[in-house]
Amino acid sequence: MRIVFKIVSSLLLILLVYMAFNYQADVPIAKLTPKYAQPPSQFMGLMGMNVHYRDEGPQTDTLPIVLLHGTSSFLQTWDACTEEWGKSHRVIRMDLPGFGLTGPIPTGDYSIEGYVSFLHAFLTKLNVHAFYLAGNSLGGSIAYVYAATYPEKVKKLVLIDPAGYPITGAKGALAFRIAQIPVVNHLFKILTPRNIVRKSLEDVYGNKNLVTDSLVEVYRDMAIREGNRAAMIARLNMPKPSDTAVIKSLRMPTLVIWGELDQLIPVSHAYKFQRDLPNDSLVILKDIGHIPMEESPNIVAPLVAGFIGDR
Repeated sequence: MRIVFKIVSSLLLILLVYMAFNYQADVPIAKLTPKYAQPPSQFMGLMGMNVHYRDEGPQTDTLPIVLLHGTSSFLQTWDACTEEWGKSHRVIRMDLPGFGLTGPIPTGDYSIEGYVSFLHAFLTKLNVHAFYLAGNSLGGSIAYVYAATYPEKVKKLVLIDPAGYPITGAKGALAFRIAQIPVVNHLFKILTPRNIVRKSLEDVYGNKNLVTDSLVEVYRDMAIREGNRAAMIARLNMPKPSDTAVIKSLRMPTLVIWGELDQLIPVSHAYKFQRDLPNDSLVILKDIGHIPMEESPNIVAPLVAGFIGDR
C-alpha cells in the first residue's frame, strides 16, 4: 500500500505540475477581435449571439456561395478558396455557434437540427433565399440536412469530407478523442497545450509539413475564446444518428470531395455518399487529409468553381 500511495502521489504531482504549466483561462472576445475580425469581418446579432461572418465578392450576385466549416474550425479555413471564388461570386461564411469568434449559443443546442435553424435564421436576416451550399465535416452534415429541409433554396450542394455515417476504426484527432473521455474532458476547459493543438492538426492534415506555428496559433486562439472549449465538448458528445435516409432524399446536384488520407472520417465513407446520393459527382484527392479546402485550395477552388459554373 505504501508503494501504491507513492505511485499515486507521484502521478498527482506530475498532473499538478502539468496543469500549472499549461493552464489557460478563457480569453474574452474583445482580446481576439482586433487580431481576427478586421474588415471584411462583420458581426450580426442573432439568437443571443454576436455572429462573426464575412460577406464578400460582388453583391449583385443573386446566387451566392455559402460556406460552413467543421468542428473546432472557423471561417478562415475558407480564406484561400474565397479569394478565388470571390472574384466572380458573392461568398458568405460565418463562425458557427460554439466556434471561432461567434462563441457558444445560449441555449446549448449543438445538434444538427439546431445548426440548421441557426443557418436558416442567419441567411433570412441577410435576405439570401437561393444559393450554393458547401460544408466540410460537421459543416457538411449541416449542409445536407439543411438542403433536405429547404430543398428549394439550395441550387447545388458541395460536401467536403462530411460526417453522416457511423464511424468505426478511425484514428481521429487527438483533441477530439480526449474531448470524448468522461471526466478527463473537463480538463480541456482549462488546458489547451500547443503541442496537443499541433498534434491534432497533424492528425487531420495529409501533409504534416503544412502545420506551421502560425496555423497552430490561430487554432489555439479560437479554441480558447471564452466558452468555446465547453461548447466543443458538448458538441462532440452529442448523439450521432445515421443520416442515410436524409442523404438518399437529396435531389439537387451534389459534388462530394474527399481527402484520401482522412483519419477522422475514412475515405470509405465517400463511396457510401456516392452510393446513396442520386445525383452526385465524387472526387478523391490523393495525399490529402480531412480539410482539403485548407490543405489544398489550389485543387479544391477550381473543382468547386467548375461544378457551380453552370448556372
